[in-house]
Amino acid sequence: MSDDAVTLTKEEQAVIDALEKLNVVQLNNVVKFMEKTYGISAAAPVAVAAAPAAGGGAAAAAEEKSSYNVELADGGAQKIAVIKVVREITGWALGDAKAAVDAPPKVLKENVAKAEAEDMKKKLEAAGAKVNLK
Repeated sequence: MSDDAVTLTKEEQAVIDALEKLNVVQLNNVVKFMEKTYGISAAAPVAVAAAPAAGGGAAAAAEEKSSYNVELADGGAQKIAVIKVVREITGWALGDAKAAVDAPPKVLKENVAKAEAEDMKKKLEAAGAKVNLK
């Protein structure tokens, strides 16, 4: 592990400290800004790392069909009920859940098993939200 250790300068540590204080929505905005401004993508390394772990092309294709992203398409009229379900599903703080419900579409969970994704969709729709499984 010592080979992987990274030593940060004071300025670099200050950036990390500032990022740790942000909530999920704020951090997401920072990432989007960096992607747009600097042409970088936080998703690219994850996709590259996930492909070898899947065990090959055929296994990766089969895995993609069995996992879904749960996306909140519309918060509906009963926003308080939907916020409660979003918090239950994601474990997010109240402010983060409210921000997600107020500004759809928003991916709530990624790479969720089909059965779990359908269960989440049922709970959210019962609360009055519209949900997409992607």
